[in-house]
Amino acid sequence: MLRELSVFFPVYNEEANIRQTVETAIPIIKKTAEKWEIIIVNDGSKDNSLAIINDLARLYRPYIKVINHPVNRGYGAAFKSGLYAARYGWIAFTDADGQFDFSEISVLISTQKQTGADLVIGYYLKRQVPIYRIFGSTLWQLAVLALFGLRVRDIDCGFKLINKVVPDTIPRLEAERGPFINSEFLIKAKKAGFKIVEVGVHHYPRRAGIATGAKLNVILSGLRDLFSLKKKLDNL
Repeated sequence: MLRELSVFFPVYNEEANIRQTVETAIPIIKKTAEKWEIIIVNDGSKDNSLAIINDLARLYRPYIKVINHPVNRGYGAAFKSGLYAARYGWIAFTDADGQFDFSEISVLISTQKQTGADLVIGYYLKRQVPIYRIFGSTLWQLAVLALFGLRVRDIDCGFKLINKVVPDTIPRLEAERGPFINSEFLIKAKKAGFKIVEVGVHHYPRRAGIATGAKLNVILSGLRDLFSLKKKLDNL
């Protein structure tokens, strides 16, 4: 068991999933940490997500904190809001769509205790998305490997355990709109000398809603962030 744990969920148009995701996680978190909190980041959802999130916060006060972006800023912005709002020494995050089994947080924690890692990052044992998204992710990882030398099995897997020392130490994250935030986080953590360990996690088909990570504007924003960070690091 951890002494303390912050868990955050980035949310965009997840009215069909967010309640079940959070209420499934709560009893697991209670068994996992002596002190805990949940941070739900609503990134300008256009559906009923915010109302459901506010209801959850009311029901589980004071353990749930809500951060609301009035307009959609992107996955990177939601990730940063949750990460930097976390109060406790260990931080976990996972996607709000219910495609991960949150009970596998125990696997991440046991891996951390065995290895002394600063970050334990999941990799998909079998990713439940269309083949074109798997192909796109593979190309993305090859680009990150070529430009930054970061070799991990799944950069963007949305299940990670993080020592709070990491975000408190590395340069502040910048990516907002695109999918680059996970890459930026790991690149900066590796450059700062933090230990990264990977562990396999299960991934399940989306119950409801539509994923937005493969939209063209999101991909183009991620590419801009990729080359921008490369330029900055090269100039240091």
